[in-house]
Amino acid sequence: MEVRARAPGKIILAGEHAVVHGSTAVAASIDLYTYVSLGFPTPSDNDDTIKLHLKDVDLEFSWSVGRIKEVLPDMGSHTASSPSSCSLETIKAISALVEEQNIPEAKIGLASGVSTFLWLYTSIHGYKPAKAVVTSELPLGSGLATRDGKCFGESELELVNKWAFEGEKIFHGKPSGIDNTVSTYGNMIKFRSGELTRIKTNMPLKMLITNTKVGRNTKALVDSISSELASIIESPVSDDLAITEKEEKLEELMEMNQGLLQCMGVSHASIETVLRTTLKYKLSSKLTGAGGGGCVLTLLPNLLSGTVVEKVIEELESSGFQCLIAGIGGGGMEISFSGST
Repeated sequence: MEVRARAPGKIILAGEHAVVHGSTAVAASIDLYTYVSLGFPTPSDNDDTIKLHLKDVDLEFSWSVGRIKEVLPDMGSHTASSPSSCSLETIKAISALVEEQNIPEAKIGLASGVSTFLWLYTSIHGYKPAKAVVTSELPLGSGLATRDGKCFGESELELVNKWAFEGEKIFHGKPSGIDNTVSTYGNMIKFRSGELTRIKTNMPLKMLITNTKVGRNTKALVDSISSELASIIESPVSDDLAITEKEEKLEELMEMNQGLLQCMGVSHASIETVLRTTLKYKLSSKLTGAGGGGCVLTLLPNLLSGTVVEKVIEELESSGFQCLIAGIGGGGMEISFSGST
């Protein structure tokens, strides 16, 4: 039996820093995905291991079921329908299993992700042998979380989201819940003081995402920017003129947000290079996420010439940046099954 799934990446449209002070942030899914296939061997395969293959970085990990049972003797007793947190003691035990894999120093940043996989897998499937293969259209470490598959029902998605949130805790300690919620349900969410509100976009929205490859009392004003941005995206549009008017307002809000982030000192020379380049083509941009590098969003208006987009990308890539074009606010996690159980 093989299970295939995909989940979209996410961007923060506004409020990434003010959110920690109780203001509103708006996040959205993008139509760039991470894919995973999970295959289970048959008894005749005589394979008693749990494997993880990260194809994009050419790394493979393998643990014998016996070794996992030795280090994690209680993992077979978990119930998949009742997500629970990973204890500090378990995290230390899993970290020891990951260290045994001798991850190259240049890729040691992947260790927390491998630990998260190992904990989630054994919590849900126990000691059942399997091989997971992961690929992604997203740049590694950029901060951005199945083909023809069927979408889960609401209750199933809720369970997926709860498990994903528990996995996020291993990554971030005290996550907001934004990343896992956007990647599970798709579209957009507003986040404020611990409350997540799912919203639906009613206008086509496309962004140029520039990865800089750099690893990485304005509260009331930032809050109003996030709230107004969400309101614009949610309201219906009737024609191209209405879309253009909304895009112009979004450009204004993005520029205001970026100005405030610059005042907070979270920009970076690489980000400023992207901003100057896109401004030459009269395009509005802002950083997304923590800043200090990372990624920059550039709104691509609906009527913008493809030739202009090509010129912008060419100039940015000549500066050493990586460019991706993504639709905003698309679907969430999908899954499909093949083979016999």
